[in-house]
Amino acid sequence: MDRDILETLFGVAVEAAQPAHAVRAHLPQRPAGRTIVVGAGKASAQMAKAFEAAWDGPLNGLVVTRYGYGAACNRIEIAEAAHPVPDAAGYLAARRIMERVSGLGHDDLVVALISGGGSALLPQPAPGISFEDEQAVNQQLLASGAPIGVMNVIRNQISGIKGGRLAALAAPARVATLVVSDIPGDDPALVASGPTVPMRASRAEARHMVALYGLKLPHAVAALLASDENLPPTPGDPAFARNSVSVIASAAISLEAAAARARGFGLVPAILSDAIEGEAREVAKVHAALARETARHNRPFAKPAVLLSGGETTVTLRGNGRGGRNAEFLLAFAIAIEGTTGITALAADTDGIDGAGDNAGAVADGTTATRMRAAGIDPQAALANNDAYMAFREIGGLFITGPTGTNVNDFRAIIVR
Repeated sequence: MDRDILETLFGVAVEAAQPAHAVRAHLPQRPAGRTIVVGAGKASAQMAKAFEAAWDGPLNGLVVTRYGYGAACNRIEIAEAAHPVPDAAGYLAARRIMERVSGLGHDDLVVALISGGGSALLPQPAPGISFEDEQAVNQQLLASGAPIGVMNVIRNQISGIKGGRLAALAAPARVATLVVSDIPGDDPALVASGPTVPMRASRAEARHMVALYGLKLPHAVAALLASDENLPPTPGDPAFARNSVSVIASAAISLEAAAARARGFGLVPAILSDAIEGEAREVAKVHAALARETARHNRPFAKPAVLLSGGETTVTLRGNGRGGRNAEFLLAFAIAIEGTTGITALAADTDGIDGAGDNAGAVADGTTATRMRAAGIDPQAALANNDAYMAFREIGGLFITGPTGTNVNDFRAIIVR
């Protein structure tokens, strides 16, 4: 079955992004002094486990990951906190991480293990902003439909730990940052809002983005953005001169691995892009048009084909249903290909959780929308209510994996025969 093939391709993509493979190839030079490991993100615990196993010297540290994403480590403490809206556990973990890197010397090394999800897992508001303010900003950003890069530029400006501030706190110690990227384009300064990698975006750009997406910020946050206080460090800061940054896993690497495996199934792979962004339902229409054209006219791709893409779509909340961006993508896709034979698609988040649900994503074909109607579900109404999870659950279309241990964002694969 094509669903089995699609699930295999997802597994290959996830395996290619596993920290156990990637960390060992990017170990920093051992220091004369201490080695302190810190980190945040949905893959950070697996990164910590891999680093601990590969490092042949003394070390200690603390990383924070999402609830349920922990891993057993001997020398690195694993904390768990809430995602996508920060909680008190994340706030306390961020404070403790800042304490770990304070007071280090020139001969010491800080290893920062950073992956997607770290923005929410490292809440630490700038002076004058409350923790509740930071939570409120995160909730607005999640509902705004803003791409992840825009979200993280704003988060960077209002944080006490992001935007290179953690690395500045660690100076004069050397900081080696290893990144599992969930950002289209793989800019390490945007992954987890760059706690150890300063951004080039200015405060004026952050203000422009707030206005563009119509965000209603808490008074203290708006006041900070209107001022020149507590600005983040700049990339040219001499405190960062000895630091290094390595992107060790990304959507591009995972898509290449999936493409290679697809050839073994007799499929012709086409990687559309590893950096697709935009509203999930609109991106779905473009993917559906390409799939239909290939199914009906054997162009622009020759059958049997598998269309692969990555990146991160967004969802502007209009209703009160349940469903992440991948399920919403696939619901819109299913509506667009209804009645077309020979097309089967999977869309899933490589961390195993699509939004706040228990599913990684979903699977659909040309009969999906018809089967939803037969089950008493109006697919268009479900899409309007952002209720893709329920729609797919009722017909057995959810794709459930549990936490995968990594996070290189969305994975989409569409087989056309």
